[in-house]
Amino acid sequence: MLTKRNLYVLVFVVSVIGLMVVQYQYLRVGLGLARVQFSEKMDKTRTNIAQELSEVNSLTYTLGNMIQKDTSEVKIGLDSLEKASQYYLNDYIAYQLGVSGVDVPFTYILYSRDSIQYLSSVKPHVTSQEALTYPIKLNGYLPELLGKEMVLELGFNDLNRYFMGQLRGLIIPSVLFLLAIIVVVIWVLRSFYWQSSLITTTNDFINNLTHELKTPVFSIGLASKILEEGISEQKKPVVELIRRETDRLRSHIDKVLELASLESGKKLMQFKELDFKPELQRICADFKILADSENLIFDYELLGDKYWIKAEKFHLENVIANLLENAKKYSDDPVIKVNAQTLKGRLFISIEDNGQGIPKSDQKKIFRKYYRIKNGDVHKIKGYGLGLSYVQKIVRMHRGKIAVESELGKGTKFILSFKLIKNG
Repeated sequence: MLTKRNLYVLVFVVSVIGLMVVQYQYLRVGLGLARVQFSEKMDKTRTNIAQELSEVNSLTYTLGNMIQKDTSEVKIGLDSLEKASQYYLNDYIAYQLGVSGVDVPFTYILYSRDSIQYLSSVKPHVTSQEALTYPIKLNGYLPELLGKEMVLELGFNDLNRYFMGQLRGLIIPSVLFLLAIIVVVIWVLRSFYWQSSLITTTNDFINNLTHELKTPVFSIGLASKILEEGISEQKKPVVELIRRETDRLRSHIDKVLELASLESGKKLMQFKELDFKPELQRICADFKILADSENLIFDYELLGDKYWIKAEKFHLENVIANLLENAKKYSDDPVIKVNAQTLKGRLFISIEDNGQGIPKSDQKKIFRKYYRIKNGDVHKIKGYGLGLSYVQKIVRMHRGKIAVESELGKGTKFILSFKLIKNG
């Protein structure tokens, strides 16, 4: 069975191979087009050469003397006349190829239909099967002079290098981009799996550490209960402080364990279709009792009859409770309000306070794990920066959205939205 990692690697390898195959096919198409373009250029060159060699000019006159071995008018030896004709014709062909945009090594041979060879290039004329040859039938002066059909044949031995040179502007960028993609993807995969391994190791460490902490916390709680029996009134506040701080520490340990299990994927969410309004009403009613006992101002308004959503009740209740607790903690004289309503097929829940507010620079960072807003160089409120990270993770697992609106000195509003499965 393929693991997730092996699946990613397989997809990456198949994608790279597929991209290379596509690039190879493009290269073949490009080479085919280059050959067609080369043939078009050669047709133009052959037409120009055939036309000019059909007339009487200095080149054809020299070639005619060389073929007839007539040195009476040029006053040079036959060997010198042959070499002069050889280089003269070579330069002329090179010029015509250049005019057509062909800059590639070539050979040539001048012969008659009865297979008599009269002149060839300095380099031996190409004979390999891979070579391309272009015969040019000559008319006019030279055939009439000899009374034979004359052919000038051009040969090209290694055109692949020329064609690749023509495609260099496409091949080099394609190779560079392909290498860049491979390097980047490998780097991303390595970083991803290194980070995953680091997160797994960190979560394992946190789980082990928090489980180890649970034992002494339980012992302290048990010891504080025993101390309550027969303790003097003077020492009772000390024991109550120990109990209270022990409960707070136990709560933090449970929160760390819960978040670690969610991030590792070990804890499965049991989503059920439910009407969340009674649960939300109960949470608000319980918080109202707490607010009255602590002289907080708390009000809530839940519009609509039913809040049918697909949710994991326990965690979604924790989200609301967490946001209410934050609203209480981060306000000096808390005034907290909860509003809920259904609109356009979604459930919207807002929790608003009159606290210190959140700077705009921090509003996108508050959902990061362990991130806490600083007041100067110290944190004003104690905590571990896990609450909002937990809230965001639970909301996202419910396929919901969370937004924050805040202004320094005027308070903060968190808005949760979830898709309704029934319209009331």
